[in-house]
Amino acid sequence: MPTSERDREVLGAQAGLASAVAVETGSELGEIEQVRARGYWEQVWRRFRRDKVAIGGGIFIVLLFLIAFAGAPLAKDWLGHGPNDVYPGTALDPQTQLPVGPWAHFRSGPGGLPCVSGIPCKSQLFILGADSQLGRDEFLRLLYGAQTSLEVAIGATVLSMFLGVLLGAIAGYFGGVIDALISRLTEIVMAFPILLFIVALASTVGPRLNDFTLGIFGKGVLTLVFVIGLFAWYYPARIIRAQILSLREKEFVEAARMVGASDWRIIRSHLLPHLVAPIIVYSSLIIAQNVLLEAGLSFLGIGIPLPTASWGNLLSSAPDYYLTQPWLMLWPGFAVLLATLAFNLLGDGLRDAFDPRGAH
Repeated sequence: MPTSERDREVLGAQAGLASAVAVETGSELGEIEQVRARGYWEQVWRRFRRDKVAIGGGIFIVLLFLIAFAGAPLAKDWLGHGPNDVYPGTALDPQTQLPVGPWAHFRSGPGGLPCVSGIPCKSQLFILGADSQLGRDEFLRLLYGAQTSLEVAIGATVLSMFLGVLLGAIAGYFGGVIDALISRLTEIVMAFPILLFIVALASTVGPRLNDFTLGIFGKGVLTLVFVIGLFAWYYPARIIRAQILSLREKEFVEAARMVGASDWRIIRSHLLPHLVAPIIVYSSLIIAQNVLLEAGLSFLGIGIPLPTASWGNLLSSAPDYYLTQPWLMLWPGFAVLLATLAFNLLGDGLRDAFDPRGAH
């Protein structure tokens, strides 16, 4: 081959290498010494931040938490009434006796009664109108309902993930009889009619259990957390068991056994750190399912009891006014839709960031 042709091929190969390096590193070939090794979590973040939809879902979730836990008390102080305060005589249209619509101003006396001479009256503002014939503030109940829904969803997710990770790790690591027992227990829980159990619980000891609030939660929140958490651990347990089965034969686990590490130390210090990615991803997806489950149970009247506000019981009273005040169905409906969509989008983005080979 002539020298000139061989030189052109070498130059062409170098140009291709230079362009590939520039694309991957953001620098020219001559600046390659400035490129540093990136850690695992930095690579995850770089992949995640390219997903603008997932970033938007995460921003919405952060705003939802701020609105629910910081904005709701501020709105209560600003408006001068609470989410459970009733205005049956003043928050209704005087002609139709239906709940007032959005941005309604009215005056009321003590206890929400109409103003009469000799009794001081106070101006009230209902930003989204009243929720029902009781005349409660729809806007405040929507904000405090976000608190309730998030508390139930996150609490149940933490409990179910804790049980699922614990039982899945034990089953996958020890195998044998222990794996068989936990697997049979998992199948029983999967087939258990949770809805019938919740109905029976609500009609028997439910009212007494709902009073257990620890002084910081609304009535019924902890009951749903325990019920949902105790019957939703089977899915993460199966995922973690499969991951542990593939990890327990790795070289680093054999090395830990050879130096005398106990089984629990191997599970805690060597196996669980490798499961952070699936735990984070599946937790975000399960939260979305639990938001829907809480709303559905409260809509059926077996979830959060009144007068505690939740998106589900707001939806349960809204169909009574679907022809006259259809917005009463739109506000909590959009809240449930946007919250579940945001958590699902965030979960999908995290899954692609942690496992780019599984992205589609």
